[in-house]
Amino acid sequence: MKILTTAQVRQADQYTIQHEPISSVDLMERAATQVFDWLLTHVKHERLISIFCGMGNNGGDGLVVARLLHQAGMRPKVYMVRYSEKMSPDCEANFQRLQAETEVPVKDVRAEADFPVLEPDGIVIDALFGSGLNRPIEGLAAELIEHLNRQQAFRIAIDIASGLFADSPSPKGAIFKPDYTLTFQTPKLAFLMPENDVFTGQLEILDIRLHPQYLLEVTTNNFLIEKKMIVEMLHRRTKFSHKGTYGHALLIAGSEGKTGAAILGAKSCLRTGVGLLSVKLPQSAWTPLQAALPEAMISTDDKLDAFNAIGVGPGLGKAEETQRAVKCLIQDCKVPMVMDADALNILSENKTWLAFLPPKTILTPHPKEFERLFGKTQTSFERLELQREMAVKYGIIIVLKGANTATALPNGTVFFNTTGNPGMATAGSGDVLTGMILSLLAQRYTPEEAAVLGVYLHGLAGDIAAESISQEAMIASDITENIGKAYLSLQ
Repeated sequence: MKILTTAQVRQADQYTIQHEPISSVDLMERAATQVFDWLLTHVKHERLISIFCGMGNNGGDGLVVARLLHQAGMRPKVYMVRYSEKMSPDCEANFQRLQAETEVPVKDVRAEADFPVLEPDGIVIDALFGSGLNRPIEGLAAELIEHLNRQQAFRIAIDIASGLFADSPSPKGAIFKPDYTLTFQTPKLAFLMPENDVFTGQLEILDIRLHPQYLLEVTTNNFLIEKKMIVEMLHRRTKFSHKGTYGHALLIAGSEGKTGAAILGAKSCLRTGVGLLSVKLPQSAWTPLQAALPEAMISTDDKLDAFNAIGVGPGLGKAEETQRAVKCLIQDCKVPMVMDADALNILSENKTWLAFLPPKTILTPHPKEFERLFGKTQTSFERLELQREMAVKYGIIIVLKGANTATALPNGTVFFNTTGNPGMATAGSGDVLTGMILSLLAQRYTPEEAAVLGVYLHGLAGDIAAESISQEAMIASDITENIGKAYLSLQ
């Protein structure tokens, strides 16, 4: 799914109006009807729904929702926040229609004295400003937003929380804090930034049928991964295939006291479908690995020509001998490679080596590893652009781990993940991901596919694990144990 800017969404609206064709007020009706349909299935009919409407088109959406709720026998109440005396034309049209066709209570909000104290079990809907905002909210509207954030009622934002900037870092000041955001057609980039979690809540993307031709042709370098994309990416196994068909992977991992990282990476590699796996690790760890994972082989030499892909880093340590080995690997590797953990830490202490990484090498840093590699940034927007810039500069793939893990490709495209949960924030989870990506590389997925698919499968396996044992109880090996179920859910 394409992630569009605010300007592109406006263009999509205009294109739809001109080419469907449809009037702007009817397009507003269509969008607001999707919000109404969602409320109809998620909100108990007896709950009071307080809708705070601004003077622009976001306010118009709220007014349509109020009318439809009233007609469905629910309990809406409208608060018109008069931060301006002039409504947009479509907002004005729906205000007149609401008053003509319903008996929905409407109260003007012109001063702090007009702020209501809401029922604790009520619903608050923010339809104040929408995505067109380009300056901090001040005055009466800002005071109202702070007031609403203090209420115990359940909070919902239409399209985007008022005060939140869609395409850039938001200024300090009043921003609505919703439990749910009901946005239209495509997500905003702001929803995917960690600092905006409290201003987004649970995200629902509502299809308002903007013109498919525009959505097909519009260009962007930001995408949200969807299940359909992953299903189409999956290779299908053939009847006469054999273990050689699915590649031979080499995992270089483990050090004194960190054998577990190697075992986690190796097991996830096998579970993700590789034909053969060799693991290069300290001799003291050979017996633990073979006892835990008899399907894996031990690599005892430094030859690389037998392998289809190489993974390096989990539990590796940063000993001087290890650093020399990583340098030689970078120089000699002729197959796709994924680097994680201590391999990244070694790179961060030898940044000139970045220029010599084989094309499309996959790096999988968490935020602190990313910072050590590429430098500090002030906001997640800045970090995203630095990630994109570094992927292009070095011709590599950078998988920045976290909620909505971002995968930056050498062409500047970034894919944001949609699977995973906080239960995966546990020791060894990254080692599991490294093994999974390594497995996909060895199975001859392209590096781009291996990174995007590996991240999605990893999160999906984590989601399945959380459903059965809870987020709190999850450990990294639970992710590995559910890779099979993740595959089954995609078939």
